Order: sequence, then structure tokens, then C-alpha cells
Amino acid sequence: MHPNWAPEFWMGFPFMGLLFAIAILPLVAHRFWKRLKNQALVSLIFSVPVFMIYARHAPHLLAEQLLQYSSFVILLSSLYIASGGIHIAGGLKSTPFSNTALLGLGAVISNFIGTTGASMVLIRPLLRANTHRKHHAHLPIFFIFMVSNIGGALTPLGDPPLFLGFLNGVPFFWTLRLFPLWIVAIIFLLVIFYFTDRTILALDKTSPKALESHEPVKLKGKRNLFCFALILLATFLPVPFREILMIAAAIASVWITPKSYHDANGFSHVPMLEVAIIFLGIFITMLPALELLRIYGGELGMTRPWQFFWSSGGFSAFLDNAPTYMTFTALAQGLHLGGPHMGMPETLLLAISAGAVFFGAMTYIGNAPNFMVRSIANHSGWKMPSFFGYMLWSGAILLPLFLLIMLLFFR
Repeated sequence: MHPNWAPEFWMGFPFMGLLFAIAILPLVAHRFWKRLKNQALVSLIFSVPVFMIYARHAPHLLAEQLLQYSSFVILLSSLYIASGGIHIAGGLKSTPFSNTALLGLGAVISNFIGTTGASMVLIRPLLRANTHRKHHAHLPIFFIFMVSNIGGALTPLGDPPLFLGFLNGVPFFWTLRLFPLWIVAIIFLLVIFYFTDRTILALDKTSPKALESHEPVKLKGKRNLFCFALILLATFLPVPFREILMIAAAIASVWITPKSYHDANGFSHVPMLEVAIIFLGIFITMLPALELLRIYGGELGMTRPWQFFWSSGGFSAFLDNAPTYMTFTALAQGLHLGGPHMGMPETLLLAISAGAVFFGAMTYIGNAPNFMVRSIANHSGWKMPSFFGYMLWSGAILLPLFLLIMLLFFR
């Protein structure tokens, strides 16, 4: 890195431009955007200037970011492939109670197989059970809220920011301190979802026969649970053994999974490729934004837990929540208040952890499973809200929830 070099504010424009493109192009140029090579072209256009700047002035930061991206994609890909070999067959019913129960189950198991793993295992059964309904876009939206994000707040295996905290000295079971926040959020969302789903179903006038199924629920592809175990074990290994074991688990999953299970799931590599392409651009272009936050974040005047909750959450909604978590823990450490873990009071660590995990549900790009769920729903024929359309849902439902959490825990 060149002496005294620091990014300038204009270097954040490519990141904002890429976010704008992700939001607008699916609306104004749908045919253009749905082709992977065009998504790659857009990602490349915004990424190249930042790549060239950092290759010249801070190559080690660029290398670290690309290494983190590689680990990120390998983890997501291995979980995606292993989950694609698990098929839940049989009679999942399209009723408000059944849908609510499935979301509650997903919120729990996301703490054991990660938000990505839980999302990939459960999103397809949810889509299949409700595909006959006329109005059903709210189902993947609430699924993203609970299964792809907030559900995974109780263990370091649930969400990447918490795993980074574990690697930096936070005890494995410390995240259980988030349980009061977790249970308030999950109950809040499950209640709202149940009444929303019941209301929409009544307006939908779907035939009662379409809601009934007499086939017993069966879990097929249970051998892939061994692959999940290998992937979770790999998270405790150093680079590159971690990535090697994850890739081996993904290859094993493909080898042991009958093609009929993949066909039944409608399994395709397109959603994962879409995530890999889009997030490569995001990882590169967000470098200056993160650096500017680290450099000037101290000038924000944050000292109280509620400030860290909203600030770390606000950035996590648009930046990857793992580096955002590390950035705000660094800001908290800079206050020199001391504490049992990571050199800060536990209230600040709780606020940053909750903000990074919970606010990831605010946008499609707040957490990688969000974009994967959206892509799978789209490829299954579901019409999902646009980038800003989704934010109308998340703003209306999640912001009051976050305000409640702040009043209860971070005043």
C-alpha cells in the first residue's frame, strides 16, 4: 500500500452505481438482465475502476477481499449443492398454519445448518405447496425475513458475522444472549405472517381441494446430511483446508444424490451463478465504502448501543454484513471502554451483532441467501417484487420491529 494513501469519497460511486443497476435494470430491461452474461457485464463495468485503483494503491486489501469472496462463494455453493440433494416430498399443506409452522421451523434450524442451508432446504417445499395460489409473493418475503436472516442469530454457525466474532474470541455459546431479541422478533413476524397469509388466502379464493394433500411428508436424500456435517466441520479449519473440505463435500453430494431428487427440486446452478456474479461486483466495489467507514466512522459520534444497532444494521442492509460487523466492532473498540469480549461492553457487542444479522433482511443484497431465494422463486415462475418493491415490504414490517427491539433492549 502506498504511504498515506486513502480512498476518496468519489470512489464510492461505482458501488452506488452497481446497487442502482441491480435495482433498476430488472424493471426497465428485464430481458437484458435475466441473461447471466449481461449481469456479468454490468458487474464488470462497475468493478474494473475500483479493481484497477486498489491493484495499484492497496493490492493487499484487494487480495484479502478477493480471498474473502472466494471463501464466501465456496461456502454458499457447497451449502447450495448439498441442500439441493435433500428433497422434502409429500403433503405440505397450503394453509396459514402450515406455512407459519414451516417458517418457524426454518428459523430454528438455520442456527444449525446456517441461513443459507436452511433457506435452500425449505424454500422449494414452500414454493411447491403454494404454487397454485394467485397471490403468493408475500411467502418468500417473510421467508427471507425469518429463515434467511433473523432466524440464524443464535449460533456462530447461523450467520457469517457471528462466526467472525467467534473467530475473534467471542465464546461459541455467547450468541445465545441474543435469544431474548430473537424470540421477540420471531414471534412478532410469525404473528404478522399468519394473519397476513390468512387474509390473502381469503381474498385469493383458491379451491379448498387445492389446499389438501394426503401424501405423508418424507425426507429424501438424507445422505446429504453427512455432507452438511462436513461443511460445518470445515468452518473450524484454517484456509485453505476449509475450502478444500467444502468443495469435497459438494462433490460428494453430487455423486451420492440421485438425479431424480435434483429434478424433483427443480435444482439448477443458475441461482448460485447469479449470486456469484453479482456479489463479485459487490465485494470489489464496496472496498472504498468500507475503508471510508473505517477511516471516518469515528467522526459519527456513536457511543450508545442503539446507535450501533441502527448504524451497523443500516450498513448491513446494503453492504455484506460480515465486513460491516468487523468494521463496527473496530469502531466500538476505538472507544476504549473495555469489556469481556473483543474489548467492548457486551451491550455494544449485542447491538452490533443484532444489527448485522437482523438488518440483512432489509434488501435483496443484505445477505446472500436473500438473492438466492429470490432467484429460485423467479426461476420457479413466481413474480417477485422489484428491489424497491421488496424494500416497501421490509420497511413496513421490519422497521417497526427494529424500533420495538431498540426500545426493549438498547435504550
